[in-house]
Amino acid sequence: MSLDVSPELLEKAQHGEIDDAAFVECIRTSLPYAWDVISGLVARYQVDGGDFADNQTPPPDEQARGQLLRVLASDAMRGALERYFGVKLAFQNCHRVAVFPSADTEAYRRFITPREQILNQSPELRDC
Repeated sequence: MSLDVSPELLEKAQHGEIDDAAFVECIRTSLPYAWDVISGLVARYQVDGGDFADNQTPPPDEQARGQLLRVLASDAMRGALERYFGVKLAFQNCHRVAVFPSADTEAYRRFITPREQILNQSPELRDC
């Protein structure tokens, strides 16, 4: 299961739409490693500036890796986090999360190319 959904949030969803704030809070509490990585990158980008901020440190274990994969593979979760933080997220391999100011930047368009994915490969990440 991707998220730990409270009975109250489940009931609310069963009766209609839920707002981003409730959904983001569910993501934050359910996937704390993924939340920490993404919110830390957003903070680093806001402080350091530049074209983007990215994480190149592999997760400490498979549970943490799974959190990143789940949050970034879900269109709903990724979209909610992008709206919440006001950024565009990108993802390579099993852990390289990047935060961009928008999808309308040269750095973002370059990051998501097949060439960059190939250049980001290494033998130690083959089975991640």
